[in-house]
Amino acid sequence: MGSFLQQRLAMLNTAPYQQAVVGIKHGIERETLRVHADGKLALTPHAPQLGSALTHPLITTDFSESLLEFITPVSDNIDTTLAQLADIHRFTIKNIADEQFWAASMPCFISNQQQIPFAQYGSSNVGRMKTLYRKGLHNRYGSMMQAISGVHFNFSMPQSFWQQYQQLLGQSGDLQDFISAQYLALIRNYKRYVWLIVYLFGASPAMCKSFLEGRSSRYQFQPLGKGSLYLPYATSLRMSDLGYTNSAQSSLNVTYNSLAEYIAGLHAAISMPSEEYRNIGVKVAGEYQQLNANVLQIENEFYSTIRPKRTTESGERPTCALAKRGVEYIEVRALDVNPFSAVGITAEQMHFLDVFLLYCLLQDSPELTAEEQSITEQNLKKVVTDGRRSNLDILQQGQPRLMLDWAEELFADMMPVAQHLDTAYGTDRYSGALKQFYMSLLDPAQTFSGKLLNQLLSQQQDNGNYTLQLSAQYRQQLMQEPYQYYTESQFIAAAEQSLQQQKQLEQQDSISFEQYIAEYFAEVPACDN
Repeated sequence: MGSFLQQRLAMLNTAPYQQAVVGIKHGIERETLRVHADGKLALTPHAPQLGSALTHPLITTDFSESLLEFITPVSDNIDTTLAQLADIHRFTIKNIADEQFWAASMPCFISNQQQIPFAQYGSSNVGRMKTLYRKGLHNRYGSMMQAISGVHFNFSMPQSFWQQYQQLLGQSGDLQDFISAQYLALIRNYKRYVWLIVYLFGASPAMCKSFLEGRSSRYQFQPLGKGSLYLPYATSLRMSDLGYTNSAQSSLNVTYNSLAEYIAGLHAAISMPSEEYRNIGVKVAGEYQQLNANVLQIENEFYSTIRPKRTTESGERPTCALAKRGVEYIEVRALDVNPFSAVGITAEQMHFLDVFLLYCLLQDSPELTAEEQSITEQNLKKVVTDGRRSNLDILQQGQPRLMLDWAEELFADMMPVAQHLDTAYGTDRYSGALKQFYMSLLDPAQTFSGKLLNQLLSQQQDNGNYTLQLSAQYRQQLMQEPYQYYTESQFIAAAEQSLQQQKQLEQQDSISFEQYIAEYFAEVPACDN
C-alpha cells in the first residue's frame, strides 16, 4: 500500500475521524427492456398505471417506450436502497400485463431496429425535447445501440465527512470547491482502475446475432447455439465499441483535472459542428430530426464510464448546475445488468463499490494527461474483450503489466479501506464483499461473465433463450414476494400525482417549441460567465 493512502487511512482511524465515513449515500438507476413471454420486444406504450414517464420520480423510460428505467431515492442504507428497487420492480411487473423485464444488458429477439419506439413524454416543450433528443440518437447511431441496458450507481460522501476531511488534510477555503476537487480526484483514479470493475462485474460476453444485423464487426466471434455469438475471454460487450459509443467523441478533449476543465470540454463538444451530423439535417421538410448538428446534442450524449453530477432544477443544463453549485455526487456508469439478480445488482456489489470508490478518493490522484487518459481507455478496451485471458497485459505507467498481478495489488490496497468501513459501520460486509470478489482473481470463471459463459457453453444454449428463462423466473419471483419498503397505495398515488404534474407542465407552456429550444441552448454561454 502506498504511503499516501496509508497516511490518510491512519488519520481517519484516529478518534476524531473514525465515524466520518458513516452516512455514504447511494442511489440506483436500473434500465430494462420490456419483453413478451417469447422474448420479443413489447411495443406497447408506457402503461398509464405507472404514471408519467416525464415526471414520476421512480419509474420512467430511457431511449424507448419499451426501455424502462427505475430510480431509487437517495439513501444512506444499502439494504433500504435494494428494498426500494425491488418494490419498484414489483409494482411495475404487476402493471404491465404478461410482459417481463429483460434480465441482461444486450438486447435480443429484435428483428428490425426500426420497430423500437422512441420514448414519449407528452406535448409540453420539455417532453417534446426529450423525445426529439432520442430521435437524434436514432438518426446518429441507430436504435439497436440505444436498446442496451445498464445499471448506474450513484455515490456521495456525507457532508459531515467533507468538513472533517478538509480539516484532516489541513486545507481551508470554500468547502464546495474542496468537495468538487476531491470528487474529480476520485474520478481520475476511477478512470485508472475501472478495468477492474468491468473484469469483475461485466456480464455480457455473448450476444444475439440480431444485434449485429446489418453492422460489420472487427471481432472474431464464435457461434453459440442457434442464434448467439461470443468472445471466449470477453467480459462486457456492452462496454465495447459495439455498445453505446460515439466515434465522433474520440477527438474530444474532455478532461477531469478540474471542474472548470471538465465543463469547458463538454461545452466545446456541444458547440462543435459535425459534418456527419450536418448531413442528417436538423429540420427536414418541416420536421425536426435532431436537436442540433453538433458532436453532442446535449451533455447526456457524452459517453463516459463515470460522471460528476449535481441535481438540476427544472430546465437547467447539467453542466450549468455543476458550474453554479459544484459536484454533489458521482454516477458510476460501467455496470452491466447483473443477470444473477432479479433487480440487476446485489448488496455485495454495492459494498464492493463503496470500498473501491473510497479507495479512489483516498489514494493519491495526480492529474491525467491526454496520453494517460488514452492509456486508461486502451486498458478498458482490452479487459472488455479479453479480460479473462490468463496472461493479459495492460499498461501501468506506460509499462506492460499482467492485469491479474495489478488486480491483486489493488485488492491488497483496498482491504484496509474495507476494514475501516467495517469498523465505522460495525459490520463485516465490506471486507466480506472484497473477499468474495477476490475469488474471481484466483479463478476467472467466478466472474459474472465467466459464470454466464460457462452456463451457456456447458448447455450449448443460446444467450437469448437463457436470458429469457431468467426473465420469466424473476417475473414470478417479483410477483410472489411482498412489498418491503413501499406500499401499493403509495405507488398508485405517485402515479396519479405524476400524471397531474405532466398535465400542469403542458398547460403552463407559454412559448413555442422553437423558442424553447433556442433559450435552452442559450444557457451554455450564460453559465460560462
